[in-house]
Formats: sequence, C-alpha cells, structure tokens
Amino acid sequence: MATFSLGKFPHVDLCDLLKLEGWVESGASAKAVIADGEVSVDGKVETRKRCKIVSGQTVEFAGQRVTVTA
Repeated sequence: MATFSLGKFPHVDLCDLLKLEGWVESGASAKAVIADGEVSVDGKVETRKRCKIVSGQTVEFAGQRVTVTA
C-alpha cells in the first residue's frame, strides 16, 4: 500500500492530497470527484473537499489507496 508523508505539517486537505498523489489534474477536478462521492476516507464516503486528513488515515479513489503518515 502506498503512503503519503505529512512531513512537518499536521494535516493535508483532502482536495490537495488528490492533486499531490497525481490522482487528479487540478483542484477543480479534485473538488468535483469529492463532491460526487467518489472519494472515501477510512472506508466512508467523504464529501468535504477541505476535510483535514491526518496521520493514520487512509484515502481511496478510483481503485487507488494511500495511507497518510507523520
């Protein structure tokens, strides 16, 4: 399973994580797939585009999965 490191930051916004992982091309497309209910966090559909993703959470989209680490 892939991991994403927060580095020195306490969290990452869900829409930014999708862009940083290369799963979407733009912030607008990230917000659209989140609003459409295509993204899940820890197994539950998440529709808040600015949802704060913290260490230990797992994000899934389009058959891809990443676990966020500190």
